Amino acid sequence: MIKILFVCHGNICRSPMAECVFSHKLEQRGCSDQYTVASAATSREEIGNPIHPGTQNKLREMGVPILPHRAVQMRKSDYERYDYLIGMDDWNLQNMRRIVGGDPEHKLYKLLDFTPRGGDIADPWYTGNFDETYRDIDEGCDGLLRTMLKGANP
Repeated sequence: MIKILFVCHGNICRSPMAECVFSHKLEQRGCSDQYTVASAATSREEIGNPIHPGTQNKLREMGVPILPHRAVQMRKSDYERYDYLIGMDDWNLQNMRRIVGGDPEHKLYKLLDFTPRGGDIADPWYTGNFDETYRDIDEGCDGLLRTMLKGANP
């Protein structure tokens, strides 16, 4: 069982979008029973809140099932619980390292590290562009799934 935690600032836009998209891709390939997928926030600002309406609308538009969700904060113990902890941008990674106390086992990544271009996924909370965020997350999830199916790290 491979355990993946997607992480963003508030756990209402990007990380739950990635959780839903990646889970849907696993279901489509018939291998969801081999993975545990979840999401969390680096901050406490949105704890308990549902997925942002803009994210929900984009997922519906793309035919991606919306999973039950309430925002939670990442904990230090998540480092031991998950095999991959995947942030959306450099700021997330910095905060993830702070929360877990470093990355001695090299488990922390950005989602776009699994693509040839790399980079950050913009936060639609600020940009309002859920289309761009979805495209980046979809590309990152495709790359992550290819990596998982090959059994390699990026």
